[in-house]
Amino acid sequence: MAVVMKQLGRTEEAIEAINSFRALCSGQAQESLDNNALLDLFKGNLAWAYTQKGNFMAAEVGYKKAQMIDADNNKACNPAHCLIRQARYDEAHNILENVWGANYTGSEDPKAKNRMEELLLELDSKQPPPFVQNLPVLNLDNDFMNGLELLKNKWAPPRSRRLPIFEEICTFKDQLAC
Repeated sequence: MAVVMKQLGRTEEAIEAINSFRALCSGQAQESLDNNALLDLFKGNLAWAYTQKGNFMAAEVGYKKAQMIDADNNKACNPAHCLIRQARYDEAHNILENVWGANYTGSEDPKAKNRMEELLLELDSKQPPPFVQNLPVLNLDNDFMNGLELLKNKWAPPRSRRLPIFEEICTFKDQLAC
């Protein structure tokens, strides 16, 4: 029930529901509720809401704070997702490398491994190939115009920069009487 309420955006009601039924559970079940359901409801919702709104910078901060509270491999991928959306690919790659080598809770979970692989594939698809990254940056507009100017000077007959009407007047200049 709490999961459905969370999905509907009714987090506070989900927390109240868990707290009201918590006393009816055994000690082990209460501990499980505290460590799983309640902690999840408290720590990731703000960052998730920012992600849904497209505010990936704020979501990144929220996900990093949530990771400090309760670190696991699956949740460690969330900041990388936000960085990819901000086109901060190198930082995202560094986070995913750290997650891959870390031994957080759930590091054996195939869901976490799949999520990392998906994000790495997405990251690879967004980045330009390595040979393109090493090319010098060209200002094509200036280079193109300079090339055209050189071509024109080389192949076209030399011309005066005056307007044609003035060229015609110049030929009659000696014949003009003042």
